[in-house]
Amino acid sequence: MSVRGRVVLLAVILVVSLVGAGGYVWKVRQDQAAQLAQAPAVASGGDVAALRGRPHLIFRSTALGQGYGQVAVVPLSDPGGPRAFTPATCERVYATAADAICLSADRGIVTTYKAQLLDPAWAPVRDLPLTGLPSRARLSRDGSLVATTTFVYGDSYANPGQFSTRTIVTRTDGEVVGDIEQFKLVVDGRTVSAVDKNMWGVTFFDDDKFYATASSGGKTWLVEGTLAGRTVTAVREDVECPSLSPDRTRVAFKKHGDLPAGRWRLAVHDLRTGEETVLAETRSVDDQVEWLDDETIVYGLAREDASSASSDVWSVPADGTGTPKVLVSDAWSPAVVR
Repeated sequence: MSVRGRVVLLAVILVVSLVGAGGYVWKVRQDQAAQLAQAPAVASGGDVAALRGRPHLIFRSTALGQGYGQVAVVPLSDPGGPRAFTPATCERVYATAADAICLSADRGIVTTYKAQLLDPAWAPVRDLPLTGLPSRARLSRDGSLVATTTFVYGDSYANPGQFSTRTIVTRTDGEVVGDIEQFKLVVDGRTVSAVDKNMWGVTFFDDDKFYATASSGGKTWLVEGTLAGRTVTAVREDVECPSLSPDRTRVAFKKHGDLPAGRWRLAVHDLRTGEETVLAETRSVDDQVEWLDDETIVYGLAREDASSASSDVWSVPADGTGTPKVLVSDAWSPAVVR
């Protein structure tokens, strides 16, 4: 075959491939649209601006149908009641009274992701750095700092050391503070500089001090760090995705223990005494939990029904008593705003 013939053949193959890929994406979107159209609607109502002026819960709505993937708001006084939808669509969302961070996906032939800071009216203020698949997002209490965690490659926390994350801390004015994986990690008085070092799941204490997860050599630790000092120090082992309590005395987290890979139990670590309390939730939870108040943990949990793609936000007492209860049906990525 001549050079011209090979070029023509290659061009034909590329066109056929693109058409095939485009047709596949079109079919998937048509199937999704049909599924959403047949889904029952969730109760909606209320004024978003009015709800933002009182204690409320923000979450990603996972109810199939109109509003799927949109950020919704409910009052803390009636979390299971009608939800008010915002114009924002996010994979992960977190908020304070001042602003919100939205990690979103644009699904096409090639899916792209972005992180945007949103104002109280849910309008984009600025884009923030984001590399990889969205995983975790947090804002500091005063709304001046934002932390995002993404998977650089891989798609699971199941096996520490076999994935790579990138956690960026940024000021909400756009200034990048840094990638915390570049911070010095100290475990038992020794600096850990192994190539498999990872850090993720930031929870802010104030505008400098924070807690996070660090991993290396198949182990994970709760670490305490400072942005100014660019150093994190291990507090205890077997901690992932910490979340600081409102009174700043305890950290809720997921622990692996002796469970199979990819499974975790929720627990609470007392920063004053070092005491651990395993919570009454016995199912595996892969989430960075949130505190409803000083006595209650909330978290997202996928439906156990294999045919369902939805999830719910559950609550459980932080002292190890009680039983888990659904707080908001068809919801994910909760954030409590007071």
